[in-house]
Amino acid sequence: MSAEPPAPGREFPAKRVHPEPAYGLVATDLDGTLLRTDGTVSPRTRAALAAVAERGATHVVVTGRSAPWAEQVLADLGYRGLAVCGQGSQLYDAGERRLLTSMTLDRQLARTALARIEAETGPLALAASQDGVDGAVLAGPGYRVREGLAYVRFTDRDELWVRPLNKMYLQHPALDDDALAKAARAAAGELVGVTVAGEGVVELLPQGLSKARGLSLAARRLGVTAERTIAFGDMPNDIPMFDWAAHGVAMGNAHPELLAVADELTASNDEDGIALVLERLLAERG
Repeated sequence: MSAEPPAPGREFPAKRVHPEPAYGLVATDLDGTLLRTDGTVSPRTRAALAAVAERGATHVVVTGRSAPWAEQVLADLGYRGLAVCGQGSQLYDAGERRLLTSMTLDRQLARTALARIEAETGPLALAASQDGVDGAVLAGPGYRVREGLAYVRFTDRDELWVRPLNKMYLQHPALDDDALAKAARAAAGELVGVTVAGEGVVELLPQGLSKARGLSLAARRLGVTAERTIAFGDMPNDIPMFDWAAHGVAMGNAHPELLAVADELTASNDEDGIALVLERLLAERG
């Protein structure tokens, strides 16, 4: 039996239509930004990201971590979208656990760059990230790996060059991160990219590689432009991403170099800095 038509003049409540979010793409770094010091994401930040997604925005993780180092964190978040990993070298489909694009570091250039750098700084502690979803991070004598991250120890440097690499990591027994990065750029900046990605994390990358490159590839696939992108970060490796996005928000714990180029400063990663900004934007849009 068909339903009776509504009586003449009867009105039904209109379904509320939320206005479009101010930004169609929310790009967040992981460590020091989305993740708190204990490696978790707060319920408040999760709720804010869910709220902007409900309004039609897409959240994209943009991290210096290679895909294998990012995988478990993304799984814990229930994240199944695109993730920019490896400092922009990998575009990773977290839902299907596969790489859509991957860029590797020329190993001969890396060896030459490393020799030039060590000629200026003295011996370095080294690590390297192998390419691929199951690529290992190899760590040599004296290299300090952040607690909780999986790695394989090596003793012979020749082991570094056996498989394709995304990037290398450098540590110095005396120089701080900024001084080491400056020395590396001066010695080999025309061969490789150099960035500071966190405490004790100075990286050698393919020349021209950055988070901006990876984020632009993700945005193109999602049909979102830079003009509708807001980015959150905390370290110098986030500077290219801030340059590319319409609005860059530095966390309260951010490195001075990122603070110098940020459009906005929010609270720290331990104080729901991302949520504070997103909640404000949601309130402004109604």
